[in-house]
Amino acid sequence: MKKGFDSEKYLEEQSRFIMERVTAHDKLYLEFGGKLIGDFHAMRVLPGFDPDGKVKLLHKLRDQAEIIICIYAGDLESNKVRGDLGITYDRDLLRMIDDLRYWDLQINSVLITRFSGQPAASQFKTKLERHGIKVYTHGHTEGYPFDVDTIVSENGYGKNAYIETTKPLVIVTAPGANSGKLATCLNQLYHEVQRGRKAGYAKFETFPVWDLPLKHPVNVAYESATADLEDINLVDPYHLEKYGVSTINYNRDIEAFPLLRRILTKINGSDIPYYSPTDMGVNRVGSAIIDDAVVQEAAKQEIIRRYYALQCDYKKGTTSLEAAQRGKLIMDEMGLSPKDRPVVAAANDRSREIKVPVVSIQLSDGRLVTGKRSSTMTSAAACLLNALKEMANIGEDLHLMPPVILDTINKLNHDKLKNTSKILDCKEALIALSISAVTNPSAEAALLQVEKLRNLQAHSSAILPKADEEIFRDLGIMVTSEPQFATESLYYDV
Repeated sequence: MKKGFDSEKYLEEQSRFIMERVTAHDKLYLEFGGKLIGDFHAMRVLPGFDPDGKVKLLHKLRDQAEIIICIYAGDLESNKVRGDLGITYDRDLLRMIDDLRYWDLQINSVLITRFSGQPAASQFKTKLERHGIKVYTHGHTEGYPFDVDTIVSENGYGKNAYIETTKPLVIVTAPGANSGKLATCLNQLYHEVQRGRKAGYAKFETFPVWDLPLKHPVNVAYESATADLEDINLVDPYHLEKYGVSTINYNRDIEAFPLLRRILTKINGSDIPYYSPTDMGVNRVGSAIIDDAVVQEAAKQEIIRRYYALQCDYKKGTTSLEAAQRGKLIMDEMGLSPKDRPVVAAANDRSREIKVPVVSIQLSDGRLVTGKRSSTMTSAAACLLNALKEMANIGEDLHLMPPVILDTINKLNHDKLKNTSKILDCKEALIALSISAVTNPSAEAALLQVEKLRNLQAHSSAILPKADEEIFRDLGIMVTSEPQFATESLYYDV
């Protein structure tokens, strides 16, 4: 994949702009929108973007920063699942803590928002506390959202606990949207001012990119990614009125701004220096785009990819019909279709021909490689091995793994584990390839190609099993699937 984004320049500028905000206050509360770690959406639409770049930025600022992680009690109660990772929000929060600790970042506490004694939230609080993690709870804010006088008073924010912090920069983040990050920042600002400190608020944003056009594919791809939230990109009317400059923000921030400005003004006791939602953001993405044509093409592919993801989620019952329809509408409005994704026809045409599920991968030189489901392995595993053989210039008829290894794995699954319907998935195929590489030079040559799979495009003629989907994500392969099940089995991940 050609590079269209300079990640180093982005991180350098973003760090500088954050520190400008920090030095203007005794303490800055920085709301972190989007994914703090593993921002693969940004990586896909901005080729060259480091998916862990934001946490690396914070690592550089670690001596001045600490982190509060918010989670909504209702999401704990409903076992809400992150669509991109397939794990619940509580597990994602635990994963986030481990990852932040790996980067030597100080975690101040976890805050459970809109807490009213929900059993699952209470149990999660106990679990964290027994791991030595400080946990706070905030209830519903009295008077919210219209009665500003009550909100900014002892009966509003004053009733919520104040979280003691020691660093000049406090990052407020969460596993997902609507977790209460903004309310947490405002609550803290209220208590800081009550204690006589000069505290400020800003927002770390990646999308939409404020200085790209409204219908730029990168900004449209963000709408696709948040179709289930019904986010819409808009020209920021407050910024346009104040400065005469057209900038892009999204509907929720624009709708909330008048109320937010009133609350901030009330907290500070004087007018604030923010005249628009754009003013509040720290976003230097646009300045780091070095090849707009490359970025636009990547974003268009992401719009198609999101269309397929929404169709599959609807088929699996994890999203609404409205979200799926919105994904298609966005794709249609951009003049795009599955035909603009070469791997789609390669997989679907081959599948119709042989009547079994097929996966196709497009190599960096444009060649298309396919793999079919068999009695031995899944279509994704077969395609993965075929792609590695093709990149290593290994003949099609040459087997990478001796049948004895495959037979041994199948006997374990069938005879010992009693999983009669189990066939090799991608992970098992790669493990078998690794074992063969010890004695087979061809297998070793194929294994050396694994790193070259990153950023390749793939498509499946049927919904991938969860295990295969996870391996493709770990390998950095950007895969889409037709919204069709591979088998009639109701327990699909077999």
